[in-house]
Amino acid sequence: MFKEHKLKIFSCRASKDFAQKVIEEYNAISDPEDRVELGSLEVPQFSDGEFQPYFYDSVRGATVFIIQSTFPPTDNLMELLLTVDAAKRASADQIAAVVPYFGWARQDRKDKPRTSIGAKLVADMMSVAGISRLITCDLHADQEQGFFDCPVDHLYASKVFLPLIKSLNLENLSIASPDMGSAKRANSYAKELGCPMIICHKTREKANVIGSMTAIGDVEDRDVIIIDDMIDTAGTLCKAAQVLKDKGARSVRACATHGVLSGAAYERINASVLEEVYVTDSIPLRAPEGTDLSKFHVVSLAAVFARIIKKIYNFEPISTEFIR
Repeated sequence: MFKEHKLKIFSCRASKDFAQKVIEEYNAISDPEDRVELGSLEVPQFSDGEFQPYFYDSVRGATVFIIQSTFPPTDNLMELLLTVDAAKRASADQIAAVVPYFGWARQDRKDKPRTSIGAKLVADMMSVAGISRLITCDLHADQEQGFFDCPVDHLYASKVFLPLIKSLNLENLSIASPDMGSAKRANSYAKELGCPMIICHKTREKANVIGSMTAIGDVEDRDVIIIDDMIDTAGTLCKAAQVLKDKGARSVRACATHGVLSGAAYERINASVLEEVYVTDSIPLRAPEGTDLSKFHVVSLAAVFARIIKKIYNFEPISTEFIR
């Protein structure tokens, strides 16, 4: 007897708003009979902080997509793992973890003695929990896809940032990389936009502390956009912007996929020479109350993730989604 292929989309608590936007975008590109609602997932919490997710809806035999970015606190990662485990034990057929921001991605190698490789450990934990697929965006290092033994759909925020940059109509556009690690990403933007590229080279005294920085390339009288995968403390970004401005840049803006924005990031950016900062909604803005957000703009990835979910569910080709 033929069994109906069921689609179920759920969200853990940290990405609920993003998941609702994905549902809206999914329904906008679907026939009326194929539209879905966000599944009902409850996460009751014990008095000591422990929690236990469970599904109100049956997921037996279903293709389940669970949306959750794994930014701090670590409860967000743990909640995703427990939810995946619950789906596996409830006899879901396929379980896709939709992780717009993959936390611990900066720990992608053993860069000093006696340290962990956090990204590999998290990948192993997700696999043991029961995911059959990972959908994520702008990993800190592309090779982290190899940490997983299941398919990884690695999306790029360039899908939303490139149209945005073109719409700014900047006369003397140049794309800049804030460090050598982001040079490949920045180069792909520069090639697509047909503009020059600038590389900022930095040395670090220690984690989150910059020693010195210089800019390589033609900066004079250019409208520069710095491209990066994330903004954490904004120290590198603001230092790069100042170096570019000191070398004669007409204006400096930034596009970064993941707005981690920890510590004094908001204050640094507001006090910097940056005119505008664009981030995606992979992480919700968590600015302290009263923070001036006039420089900050959020660009949604919901439509990108909705398309990939629809294509995966319907067994359609998805290669066009991975072009930088």
